[in-house]
Amino acid sequence: MPFARRLHCCGCAAVLLTAFCGPARAQTAFSAAASTRSVSGQFIIAGTAGSRLSTRTEIATNASFVRLEPALLAVSAERLKESLGRKLNPERGGLNADAAPRDKIYLVLHPARSTNETVNIVSRHAPDGWNYQVQLPDVVLRIRLARALTSVLLLQLANRDAVAHGVEIPAWLVDGLSQELLAIDWQQIILTAPNKVVNGPPASRVVLLARGLDALAGPRRVFHDQPALTFEQLSWPDEAEVSGADGGGYRASAQLFVDSLLGLKAGPAHLRAMLDALPDVYNWQTAFYRAFQDDFPRPLEVEKWWALQVVNFVSRDPGPAWTPAVSQARLDEILSVSVEMRTASNALPAHAEISFQAVIRNFDPAQQAEILQIKLRDLELSQLRMATPFAVLAGGYYRVLTDYLYPGKRPRLVAQTARHPTVIVPPPTTAETIKALDELDARRRALESAPGSTT
Repeated sequence: MPFARRLHCCGCAAVLLTAFCGPARAQTAFSAAASTRSVSGQFIIAGTAGSRLSTRTEIATNASFVRLEPALLAVSAERLKESLGRKLNPERGGLNADAAPRDKIYLVLHPARSTNETVNIVSRHAPDGWNYQVQLPDVVLRIRLARALTSVLLLQLANRDAVAHGVEIPAWLVDGLSQELLAIDWQQIILTAPNKVVNGPPASRVVLLARGLDALAGPRRVFHDQPALTFEQLSWPDEAEVSGADGGGYRASAQLFVDSLLGLKAGPAHLRAMLDALPDVYNWQTAFYRAFQDDFPRPLEVEKWWALQVVNFVSRDPGPAWTPAVSQARLDEILSVSVEMRTASNALPAHAEISFQAVIRNFDPAQQAEILQIKLRDLELSQLRMATPFAVLAGGYYRVLTDYLYPGKRPRLVAQTARHPTVIVPPPTTAETIKALDELDARRRALESAPGSTT
C-alpha cells in the first residue's frame, strides 16, 4: 500500500483530521468562550458566523449548502448523534442514552471564505479524557458537515478508553455511516438558517422529498455509471475519493458496504466491538477482523462476501444496457490486468497491461486469487448490461475462471447408462485453463473484427 495513504490514516495522541483531504490548521487551545451548549452538554458552540457568503441568493436556495448558526448547529449535532446511536445500537435505541457525556466536542464557527473550505477536527488527550474541536465555516456543504460530525462522534466513542494513542477510524466507516444517516432524513437532522422573514418569523423554503423508501437510492444511481469499489480500494482511498471528486463512487460503495455489515447477524454489535477494540491496536484492520471473525475468518472472505453483496444489489437494478461499442470497451478493460514491471533490480517500475494467461503463468496462487476474484466480480456484473454477443463472451470467461479458482464447484455429469451412472469431471489443469482462455480471446477478436459488431 502506498506510504502516503498509510500516513493519511495514522493516529496519534493529538490528532488532526479533516472532513475531506486538504491542508489543516490546528488550533492549539480548546478554551474559546462558549456561546451555546447543546441539550446534553456534550456539544459546545463557539466562534462567530455571519460571512457574506451566507446572504447570497445562490447559497440560500441551494439545498447542498447549510448556513450554520450556533443554536441550530447544536440541535443538528444532537440529532445526528441520536441517529448514529440508533444505527449502531438498534436493540436499545441508541448508545448510552442516559449517560452524561464525559468528553466535550467544541464546534468552532468562523466566517466562510469560500464554498469549498475544509472542515478540520483536532483531538487532544487530557488527564480527564479526550476533547475535540471541529473548525467549521458558517457556510458548508451538507454532506461535509454530516461527515465531520459523524467522524468526531466515532472518535469520541472509540477513544473513551484510549490512553497511549488516538484511534484510527477508517474512511469507509465515516462515509458509510454519514451517507446512511443523510439517506434517512437529512432535512430533520441537518438544520440550516432561515433565508427570509415572513410576517415577522424567519422562514425557509423546504422541498419535501419522499425519502426512507429506499435508503440505498444514491448508490443505486451511482452504480449505473461506475462499478462499486473493492474492499481493498475502500480501505485505502485517495484524495479524490474521500473528497467526492470521483463522481461519488467511493461514498456510494462505503454506504452499501456499511449497510451490508449492519445487515449481518449481530452486525451492529460487531461494529461496536470494532470501535471498542481500536484503542488496543495501531490499525483499524486488526480491530475489524477481530470484531468480525465469526463472519470473516480470513481476510479473503471479506472480498468474496463483498463481491456477492455487490452482485446481488446491482442485479436487482442493473441500469440501462450498453451499446456494443461500450460493451467491447468494458470487456477489454476487464480482461486487462495492470501491473508494474522492472527490467532490473535498480530500474524504475514501468506500467504494463497483461492478460489472464500471464497472471496464471507468472503469479503465485495467492496473488492469482486476489486478482482473478476481482475480475470475476466485474465479469458477472458487466454481463447484466452488455450487448448480447459480448455478454456471452463475458460469461465464457467467467466460467473458465470459476472452474480454475473453485474446482470443487465444478458440476458432475450424469451418464445415461447403468454401467457408468456418474462421471466426475476432474479440475482443469493450468494448461487447459490457458487453452480455454486463448480460445475465448480468438472468439473475441473475431467478434470485434466482424462488420457492424460494435455499432
